[in-house]
Amino acid sequence: RGDLKKAGFLTRDARMKERKKYGLKAARRAPQFSKR
Repeated sequence: RGDLKKAGFLTRDARMKERKKYGLKAARRAPQFSKR
């Protein structure tokens, strides 16, 4: 059991979905861009 804790399996993963930004379709995805 101690091995799992050492390996970090029992700890809560704080990584979250990045929030959607204003003016963008998603967190990083910008609306389709064309040069002309």
